[in-house]
Amino acid sequence: MKIVSVETFLVPPRWLFCRVATDEGLVGWGEPVVEGRAETVRAAVDELSDLLLGADPLRIEDLWQTMTKGAFYRGGPVLSSAVAGLDQALWDIAGKALGVPVYQLLGGAVREEVRVYGWIGGDEPSAVAEAAAAQVEAGLTAVKMNAAGRVGRLPGRAEVADIVGRLAAVREVLGDERDVAVDFHGRFGVAAARRVIPELAPLHPMFVEEPVLPEYGHRLADVVRASAVPVACGERLYSRTDFLPALQAGIAVAQPDLSHAGGISEVRRIAALAETFDALLAPHCPLGPLALAASLQVAFATPNFLIQEQSIGIHYNTDAELLDYVLDRAPFAFPQGAIQRWDAPGLGVEIDENAVREADRRGHRWRPPVWRHDDGSFAEW
Repeated sequence: MKIVSVETFLVPPRWLFCRVATDEGLVGWGEPVVEGRAETVRAAVDELSDLLLGADPLRIEDLWQTMTKGAFYRGGPVLSSAVAGLDQALWDIAGKALGVPVYQLLGGAVREEVRVYGWIGGDEPSAVAEAAAAQVEAGLTAVKMNAAGRVGRLPGRAEVADIVGRLAAVREVLGDERDVAVDFHGRFGVAAARRVIPELAPLHPMFVEEPVLPEYGHRLADVVRASAVPVACGERLYSRTDFLPALQAGIAVAQPDLSHAGGISEVRRIAALAETFDALLAPHCPLGPLALAASLQVAFATPNFLIQEQSIGIHYNTDAELLDYVLDRAPFAFPQGAIQRWDAPGLGVEIDENAVREADRRGHRWRPPVWRHDDGSFAEW
């Protein structure tokens, strides 16, 4: 079996899909994208396709090594995301060729269901209690919210009170039986994170996410030592070597993104590395159905898995929803807050190719907002 074509599709609201076809008629799908840089990743996929055309798609590890290490410059979000989507597609082909789900190729299932959570409140969190109630009504048992919108690197007393107040409102809706995670999104400085997290601790968030920017990872241990709340990070880390310092700093939850961190091949290794530090896996996934399907395959086979992000109803989905390009939506249902294990081969998601091709004709040009404080200075996103 040989790879005969690699195609990419720019699909709203902000996704990029890839389709890898073989001479035996098997097709694999993946989701290689950097949010706001989809066209850039598309070009990277096109360049990497030179390494795939004519190759045996079942030599997944060899192709992964070639794509990641076959040139002088390596890593980073664009290249790692391009590799990630192609890697997902190769695993999809392998599962279909052998008639088994990908998790079976990773050693088999270790659980029957995967707990999922959804977003509330948007980038500028407001009306979070109402949004939490809506997610509970939809069947979720856990949600995640931004701690703050535009905020200074050292927020004052009133700003901290607002942050605590919003979390308290959500906790009141959720009660003690459900969970809420708080995403700092790297918007705070180290000193601010050390000040704010203890204020949140009495409300028992499941974890606080990305309390400092990745470039200040050398300060992450200072935050962990000051926090009684489990610390999570990883959506902007792209390899095992990126995760090692964070794990050494003491994070409790690793959050690699299956569409950024080298795909299934690398994330399963990140999960194993995290296990040696007694850390849990909670894959980042505010993206589309292929990224979610790949994440679920890893989750079904990973002993130290915690919870899975999914993007149904996320505030970025203004032109399309998570399952708009999926023919059979039933496997993604979560009536009790969890997606049940499925047995469909490959990634287990059936893509509506006609809808994807039509969406690509429309395309998208999604860009993140550029924020400024009231004084005109730049604000971290």
